[in-house]
Amino acid sequence: MKTLIATLMIAAPLLAVGQSAVAQTTPKAKATATKKAVAKKAPAKKGTKAATAAAAGAGAAAVAAGPASAALSAEDLAVSERVFKGRIPCELGAYVNVTADAANPGYFIVDGRGFKYHMSPVKTSTGTVRLEDKAAGAVWLQIANKSMLMNQKAGQRLADECMAPEQQQVAEAIRKNPPPSLLDNK
Repeated sequence: MKTLIATLMIAAPLLAVGQSAVAQTTPKAKATATKKAVAKKAPAKKGTKAATAAAAGAGAAAVAAGPASAALSAEDLAVSERVFKGRIPCELGAYVNVTADAANPGYFIVDGRGFKYHMSPVKTSTGTVRLEDKAAGAVWLQIANKSMLMNQKAGQRLADECMAPEQQQVAEAIRKNPPPSLLDNK
């Protein structure tokens, strides 16, 4: 009896993880079906440059406009007002473009070399600006002196040491007048 209970306690979390993995693959299948349907509606003949451009443009427009998004709370809208927008340079010559989504107030399109995410603000207890694309697992974190883009599903940073002009000023001020160390005895 004890063995049966122990086996069930071990198997229950594994079943829950499997269920969530199946639930996460369903939206991807729907997105693929939607892209195929948009490509079929293109007026040009298959194989032509116009058909390829129309299909690519329709897919890009769907990502750029973002899916129909839920309305944000007042706290999330307050977070979205503090997001630095524009082309933000990062380390190693990389960059990130952060633009407001005109169709969905408070949402942002975050893109760069090889990635494009539709992100929404998330309130944090520390006051850090956090944008998330939950479907893709991407997170944009913005603190006073730098920003970074991470892909939590892949477990990697996509961009680091990204600094908007305001953040560069804070970083320079920290370099000129470093804060006292927490380890110093005074």
